[in-house]
Amino acid sequence: MKIRLPSSCPFNLGFTLCCGQVFRWEKKGEWWYGVVKGKVFKIRQRGHELEFENIDEDFIRDYFGLNEDLEKIANQIAKDRNIKEALKEFKGLRIVRQDPWECLISYICATYKNISAIKHMLLNLSQKFGEKVTFNGNEFYTFPVPARLATATSTDLKKCGLGYRVSYVYETAKKVHENVFDFERLRNLPYEKAKKELANFPGVGLKVADCVLLFSLGKLEAFPVDVWIKRAILKFYSKHFSSDFLEKIGEKSLTSSQYAKLNMFGRSYFGEYAGYAQEYLYHHQRTQQ
Repeated sequence: MKIRLPSSCPFNLGFTLCCGQVFRWEKKGEWWYGVVKGKVFKIRQRGHELEFENIDEDFIRDYFGLNEDLEKIANQIAKDRNIKEALKEFKGLRIVRQDPWECLISYICATYKNISAIKHMLLNLSQKFGEKVTFNGNEFYTFPVPARLATATSTDLKKCGLGYRVSYVYETAKKVHENVFDFERLRNLPYEKAKKELANFPGVGLKVADCVLLFSLGKLEAFPVDVWIKRAILKFYSKHFSSDFLEKIGEKSLTSSQYAKLNMFGRSYFGEYAGYAQEYLYHHQRTQQ
């Protein structure tokens, strides 16, 4: 199947899948292969045309955020030359709509790990606890359902390379499975209330909660603060903070109150689409190294 995107709908598949928001996509030749909600499909982009197989158009439009007015979003967050530079360099980068359950476990695993290590952990989890699916002659694995991880042994989870995250993944899976947690309900809650509910899960701090809200639940006002965003704020937006505060955050890990202050700045400064500003700044900072 194919979709012809109008010029008013900028989209760059490569930027979107390589900007650090998703971890289980693989490129083979011109095609990107992904497993989302138990479904394997492939997609490629040629100019303004998207070609895809084993999935329908509505899913593609929803998953890749193609129904969002990216030009309007860019205009609203283009507050200064720094974000304008990032918007120009990575034009067409969109925030995807991941499966909330997979997104939650992915970002619990992502704590203090680089992208390569995160991908490795999630691949191990999927191969050991997911279901094997063959597509186009290649083997893929679905992401394990909550019940599967809730009944896993700590030994098997450790073999996936989770380290200290084993208990977090197990307890979170158990809580989701036993309480039949409805992630979709969070979409209709105000940002702060949804964030508070996510923070009740083991291993979910403020940043992980913000990542889940932004990358899977449509809370585009969420503004996750990691080491790259902290560096961007220190480099470009230091005038918005006291010298005493800037000295305290330095190279140290952020306390909850320090995180909250940087998070509030991002949401106040960039507005309702702060999450888009975050992702553009994050990817821009990361690729400058």
